[in-house]
Amino acid sequence: MTEKDKREDKVKTNAPKNLMVPMLLLSLRGWDLHGYKLIEQLSEFGMRSVDQGNVYRTLRQLEKDNMIKSEWDTSAGGPAKRIYSLTDAGEEYLSLWADSLEQYQSMLDRFFSMYTNMIFPPRQKNDDDQ
Repeated sequence: MTEKDKREDKVKTNAPKNLMVPMLLLSLRGWDLHGYKLIEQLSEFGMRSVDQGNVYRTLRQLEKDNMIKSEWDTSAGGPAKRIYSLTDAGEEYLSLWADSLEQYQSMLDRFFSMYTNMIFPPRQKNDDDQ
């Protein structure tokens, strides 16, 4: 792997780690889900590699912070599984995240607009174009 490939890989996989939090909270909005389903949801959000251990540590921390709650599901055959659900505090925190990400999106839009204009500068009109 070349140095350029390594840099590109680092940029692509080094997305802000705490984006997992709003993605998990959004996944739980209106749904009670098992951990493996939450991991699938993170992949659907576009997270390339999901460290399962990190997901469960994050879920435990969110539960300690009263953003989510969990209970054991023993209704299905086989071992009991934890089901996670969003709390009112988690709903409020998700709303704060959405507002923050909206501002971040605005900055990203400006960045890409500037970047595109540098790569493909707008064509200057001259007297012959009229």
